[in-house]
This record gives sequence, C-alpha cells and structure tokens, in this order.
Amino acid sequence: MAGGPSVTGGHPIEASTLPQRSVPATRAEPTRVRIGVIGAGLIAQVMHLHYLSELSDRFEVSAICDIAPENAAASAARYGVQTTCTDWRDLLREPIDAVLVLTGGSHAPMAIEAAKAGIHVLVEKPMCFSTAEAAAMVEAADAAGVVLMVAYNKRHDPAYLRFREEVAGIRDPRFLRVTTLESPIAPYVGHYPLSAVQLPPEELVERLRTEAAVSITTALGDVDPVLRRIYQSVLLDTLVHELNAVRGLFGEPDRLEHADLSERSVSLLLRFGDLPAAIHWIDLPGIARYQMEFALYAPDRRVSLSFPSPFLRSEPTVMTVEDGQPGTARSSRTEEITSYESAFRRELMAFYAAVVDGAPIETPGRDAMRDIALCQAIIECSRTGRPIDHPAGIA
Repeated sequence: MAGGPSVTGGHPIEASTLPQRSVPATRAEPTRVRIGVIGAGLIAQVMHLHYLSELSDRFEVSAICDIAPENAAASAARYGVQTTCTDWRDLLREPIDAVLVLTGGSHAPMAIEAAKAGIHVLVEKPMCFSTAEAAAMVEAADAAGVVLMVAYNKRHDPAYLRFREEVAGIRDPRFLRVTTLESPIAPYVGHYPLSAVQLPPEELVERLRTEAAVSITTALGDVDPVLRRIYQSVLLDTLVHELNAVRGLFGEPDRLEHADLSERSVSLLLRFGDLPAAIHWIDLPGIARYQMEFALYAPDRRVSLSFPSPFLRSEPTVMTVEDGQPGTARSSRTEEITSYESAFRRELMAFYAAVVDGAPIETPGRDAMRDIALCQAIIECSRTGRPIDHPAGIA
C-alpha cells in the first residue's frame, strides 16, 4: 500500500507502525486506524462520519472521496479532514489502513482494488449486484488477508441481540412475520446540520447507470425491466437488511416457496425447516411513519421487535414479549428497551476490533454473498412461479 503500513485482515495492526502520541504512562491509548471514506452522501453525513468523529480515539479519517467534489469538500470541512478527491483510486493511494465504501451502486471494484492494496474494507449494503462480483470480492480479501465486512447495522443493535436470545429459547415456534412499512426519508433527517448533496455531471451518472446495468444482467440475465428495478431498488437497496437479519436468527432458508413482487410491495414466504417465515415490504410514501417489525409466534409466547427509522440516531429498538397461563384468562405483555447505544456506532467498533485485534465479525463478505444469492433467487422465483430449494446457495 503506497505510503501506508503493511496490515493484514485477521491479524492485529502493530501499534508501532501507526503514528504515536505522547500519553500518560498510566493509560495506554488504543491504536488508531487511518480510514478513507468513499461517498459523502446522506448516510455518510447522518451516521458514519458522525460516529467516526465520536470514535476519534480509534479512527482517524484521513481522506474523503466523492464524485461530486462539493460533497467531499463540505464533509471534510465539517470534520477537519485535510485530503479530498473525486476518484476512489486516488484515495486508495493515500496512507490508509482501511476504507469505508458508502457509494450507491456496486462496491465490488473499490473493494477488490482496496484488498489488493492491503487495505481493510467495510462496505455499505448491498455489497454488490451479483454473486459473481461477491465471490470476486471475497477472493480478493482472502488472498490479501484483509477484513471484508458488510455494514448490516441491525445485526449490531443490542435489542436485536436480545431478541435473538429470546427467540433461541422459544419451544415450538409456529410462524415468523417480518413487516416493513417504508416511508419518506426527508422528515427523519431535516433536523441534522447536513450539507446539500450535489449531483455529479450527467455524463458520469449515465456511465454509472450503464455499469450497474451490466452487473444486474450478470446477476439476472435478460429479465423484465420491472424486475430489474425491483431487484436493485427494493431487494438490494432495502429488503436485504431484513433478509440478512432473518438469516442471523435462523441460518439459511431451506426453501423459497413464493415471491410476489411489485415496485410498491413485496411478499415472500420462506421456510426454515418447519418454520414458515413471511416477509412483507410495503412502500407508503404519504406518511412519515416508518415501521419495521419482526414477530415470532409460539403457542405460549409471542415476541416482537420494532425498529425505528434507520436515520434516527440513538432511537431505541423495542422488544415486546407476550405470554400467559394455559387454560386461564391470565396473560401479560412487557416492553423492553435494551439500550440507547447506536447500532451504527457498534458496527464501527466491531470493524475496528476485527482490524486491530483480529476479532470475528457478524457480517463478513462471505456471509453477505448469500444475501445476494437469495435476492437473485427471489427474482427467479417470481419470474418462473416455482419454489426454489436452498435459495441462499447453501445445500
């Protein structure tokens, strides 16, 4: 890596290779990871740059890249970052240990080249557009010995982890329901001091669209344009969070029985052994009332998890448990707030631990590749009307 330390993914960074600061002898400061940020749009400004600043004892943001120079410059000024650029290849030549990829589109080219340069990689979802791209990303990271992590923030939510504990103790689960009511984003971010996001030149936008179209054709073949839009804008951009979170609870689905797809709503039926799981996504743009609920039902216990808008910092996720006494009218309902700690912040801390200490991660690239396979299978199931066994590619 030009100008930077030699680091490897599953192994700790040697503290001696990074800049040292004078500290009291009684307190050892953590190693700081020099990180470059690619993409200075909404999620970068609302969440990632904010929490990287909070975690400045662990991370040093060394450079910000965005194809619109105004975006990079505005965020760099806000967070005191000296280096900006418009080409991610230039960022990879900076003396950095890790890169955070927050752009739209496929993250495969950036992740692969970063890995080849010995740079650890954290990419926002979706990791890419096809399992072929995902496999190339994983292969590059494995060959270089660097961390490749996908940013599924819900997997780091303390309430999700409590829900997973509760679900694991339920006997005879009968049904899982996941329902997301999508709503406008603007009302949830208007209170933040954000810089206006500038669009790049139209010719650059068109080139990126063409590249995305090629990647989607690799994933799906020649399918209906509506299915292509659903694949990119609904499954990969939104519903992949729910799919990954369900897999985090129950492992790999044995069967995809049904997929009903439109640009306004999606309904899926999966089976995990004997457990049916219905996943519903509905776009409701008229009301700023985002809802996402996971609910597991058993004869003597019902457990649900309600997520707030992902654009609200430190808004807690709430778990509700209902149970009762069989044969009587007695029943109870409890609500639990596990923590106010941000899942985005915890996600960055997990990435730090993987880079510096070699800690295992919940959402490595190899696992996230199965989400891409599942999204491809959903399109195929909808197109053919036939169920698909082992839709995440795991027999």
